[in-house]
Amino acid sequence: MPRDLHPRLLRSFAAVAETLHFGRAAERLHLAQQAVSRDVQALERELGCVLLHRSTRSVELTEAGAALLPKARQLLDLQAEITALGETRALLVDLNSQDWGPDSAAERVLAAARRHCPEAELLARYCGGLTAAARELAAHRLDASFGRYAGLPAADRARLVHLPVRLEPMAVFLPLGHPLAALPAVPLAALAGHPVDVLAGQPATAEWTDLGLRLLAAHGLSAAPARTPPVGAAEFARYLSRHGSPVLTSAGAHGVPGAVARPLVDPVPLSLVGLVHRPGVRHPGLTALRACAAELAAAEGWLIRPPGSWLPAEDAALLPDRGPGSGNRGPGGGG
Repeated sequence: MPRDLHPRLLRSFAAVAETLHFGRAAERLHLAQQAVSRDVQALERELGCVLLHRSTRSVELTEAGAALLPKARQLLDLQAEITALGETRALLVDLNSQDWGPDSAAERVLAAARRHCPEAELLARYCGGLTAAARELAAHRLDASFGRYAGLPAADRARLVHLPVRLEPMAVFLPLGHPLAALPAVPLAALAGHPVDVLAGQPATAEWTDLGLRLLAAHGLSAAPARTPPVGAAEFARYLSRHGSPVLTSAGAHGVPGAVARPLVDPVPLSLVGLVHRPGVRHPGLTALRACAAELAAAEGWLIRPPGSWLPAEDAALLPDRGPGSGNRGPGGGG
């Protein structure tokens, strides 16, 4: 049998062989009768034999057709079993980090998808960043992730599907004794003279470091030296206390002992969080993730850019075009 024989050809042949009628076979398959006829003819060319005797009044199986029918049924049944495996296995969803709060886009979308599709199993994973997750996606060890798609290398972006989900404001973690910790919000200009830690020593989150460096460069600010990053809240608290630098984060991140999170303002810098997955993944859990992400974004205005906010041009280009006056292309650096 030719290596590239398409199951569609076998499916059309089996339908005609079982009904002995091209019209009824087309109705069963929800196809045009001409399409079914073309499929059977293509199969006969591929196999080099006649499978059906046609006349104006009847259709009959040839000897070759009768021999092929049970084998075609076996192959089609096997294909259905293989397809079902992809739809019933657990979907592995990366949330990047366990340190984000319950209002994070990833947590909200995953919770909604689990409610929307309770029959599907969606298992959370924590790869630490979209850069690390992209490697796991390419190796088929992960099915979906959340993060800053624009910060990935072009080769990685070309292999992935991206759905914009939410514009999240950015913030800084500050040790309690830091001179800026008493402010309710930190103007970007106030960070002058306070080098900001953008986790440059963490290769798993290179997309976040890239965003931080763009923010600092756009506002004439400096970055703290690259350091080995901590893991876990307790270690992060020690890290902040030891080095004393403001650490860039997303608003809504879990609290850290001995530190405060303060939103950044004037302008408000934004991070575009997207849902990222491989093309061609067929799973009800992924369908639910995409649907819930779109529903939440629409219901809560997650992708409406506030006037005067800051967003890199590469990220702004990924926002859906809402037309004039939408706010997505408002004033602000980089947009």
